[in-house]
Amino acid sequence: MFRKIKDQGWLQSKFALFFITVIFLFWMKSYFALRFSFELDIENKMQEFILFITPISSALLFFGMALYVSEKRQKRAILIIHFLLSFILYANVVYYRFFDDFITIPVLFQFKNFGDLGGSAKNLMSGTDLLYFVDFFIVLGLSMLQKHLPEKKANKKTVAIVFASALAILSINIGLAEAQRPQLLTRTFDRLMLVKLLGVYNYHIYDAVMSTKSSAQRTFANSNELAEVQNYVYSEKKAPNDEYYGVAKDKNVVLVSMESLQNFVINMEVNGQEVTPFLNDLINDSYYFQNFYHNTGQGKTSDAEFMIDNSLYGLPRGAVFTTNAGNEFNATPEILNKYGYTSASFHGNNKSFWNRDLMYQSLGYDQFFSQEYYNVTEENSVNYGLKDIPFFEQSMPLIQGLKQPFYAKFLTLTNHYPYVLNNEEDEMIAPTETGDSSVDRYFQTVRYLDESLKQFFDQMKQNGLYNNTIFVLYGDHYGISSNHNRAMSEILGTEIRPFEHIQLQKVPLIIHIPGMKGKVMNTVGGQVDIKPTILHLLGIEEPSDIQFGSDLFAEDRESYTVQRDGSFITGHYVYSSEQNICYDKTAGEEIDSAVCEPYVEKTRTELEMSDKVVYSDLLRFIDEQIEEKQLAE
Repeated sequence: MFRKIKDQGWLQSKFALFFITVIFLFWMKSYFALRFSFELDIENKMQEFILFITPISSALLFFGMALYVSEKRQKRAILIIHFLLSFILYANVVYYRFFDDFITIPVLFQFKNFGDLGGSAKNLMSGTDLLYFVDFFIVLGLSMLQKHLPEKKANKKTVAIVFASALAILSINIGLAEAQRPQLLTRTFDRLMLVKLLGVYNYHIYDAVMSTKSSAQRTFANSNELAEVQNYVYSEKKAPNDEYYGVAKDKNVVLVSMESLQNFVINMEVNGQEVTPFLNDLINDSYYFQNFYHNTGQGKTSDAEFMIDNSLYGLPRGAVFTTNAGNEFNATPEILNKYGYTSASFHGNNKSFWNRDLMYQSLGYDQFFSQEYYNVTEENSVNYGLKDIPFFEQSMPLIQGLKQPFYAKFLTLTNHYPYVLNNEEDEMIAPTETGDSSVDRYFQTVRYLDESLKQFFDQMKQNGLYNNTIFVLYGDHYGISSNHNRAMSEILGTEIRPFEHIQLQKVPLIIHIPGMKGKVMNTVGGQVDIKPTILHLLGIEEPSDIQFGSDLFAEDRESYTVQRDGSFITGHYVYSSEQNICYDKTAGEEIDSAVCEPYVEKTRTELEMSDKVVYSDLLRFIDEQIEEKQLAE
């Protein structure tokens, strides 16, 4: 019997049946995962068909590699490939549950962050996730049942047919995808669309190609590219507002990154209690920007830090803090150092998280007070590190020791997914009752953050630092992702459409200058605008600096900001890149997309120019330009 099987052609062998079964099971698992584990917004039957066929080419390509090994090792190779592919799929599922995004190669280089995720990662997993590996166990069982049967190695012609089929299906896939979204492969920022039309595995192949391309950009960059960016940036510059220029000259600057704080909680009540009573009072004596949006991508908090210090956008894939920490930057700490400022960052987590220990050196920070400077115990820490109230308490002696004037940044941690408090005394407000635990607990950790800020301001006053300091408080990124739209619809009393989703990307920006009256500011802005705003208030000009943001106090500034996915907000319009929908901002109603088209092109150019600065490390050529100018004079 064994001899008869051995003499058969490969396509008639037991192994061929095993191989085809593996392809089919993996295809079905991948399709159903794509269809039901991600919110891909299938718009028509053609997109449904594309989604259905996308896993086939990947399966043929990757499992086809097993046909090159010896007969004895083929099944083992298939099992290894199967497990790795299943793990990649599952990793994307878990990542998507919180970030509404897909893993990129730069994100994989942030692996040292994963050990610090703690409760966040556990809350993103469930027992039913074993279903993502059911087909692997079926394949494992089949391989064990056939382990005593001899295997037949596929000839070169058969292998060629497998790979040719993979390429043919991939070509059809790309052709159909391009018909659905022209220039799809140039939209590196639109990962949702890439996965919807290419599938998870083809997307990862594409991502690997783009990572290689990005790495090569720096090698071949030259100063001519810098000149192109400068021409664009300088043409967008607006005249300063003399009323505010230098009003905070020589004052200390304190920035507070309010973890995961979205603007909808401001002035909100839950169960008859204010969620942010201190911030509600503070905005009455501050410049409160009520149309301010985060501009972050995959780098989240680190993206916010990067934009605030540099007025450059974060990257479409990964985080600048981890991928380009060795670049030359002209960040606010480095600029202020020339004016006698001491710069420091305060953070109750380990110093290597988001690669801060290295990146801060590139940004020009004089000191970094990380976890090692604090007394962190089981009682005073939760989730990502030191809780906010003890964090500010223990930071006071450190900030008092800084030479003035100083530029100090505080990174809060407690209001981070999964929004837990380990002490009943910290629960200052009852949770909501939507049935979504993350949303329900969110208001409790926001209330805790608000109380910590109140105590921080009191301590600054008690220690004599308040009057000579301006405070810049900003939300770093969203806290509640679109995976919680049902609960958020209940909280807000409205359906969460793409329009509402973008409006939920508003985060608070509060600039408090003791002694100055407060004002509600209506201009549309984003985190990329904070650097030029701070420098303007301090009366500092950097004419040769490259900034994509603009002073938020400038009278003739354009109300406009962008999202990292290519969406944008203006004073009149809101544009969703994922759905290619243009909304009238006031009415919240869909309008002709042609109205938004000029801004679509502007947004694309803006992001591409900023990416070029980072990927090509163009700021290293500025000194070269200055030297050439001096020689010419």
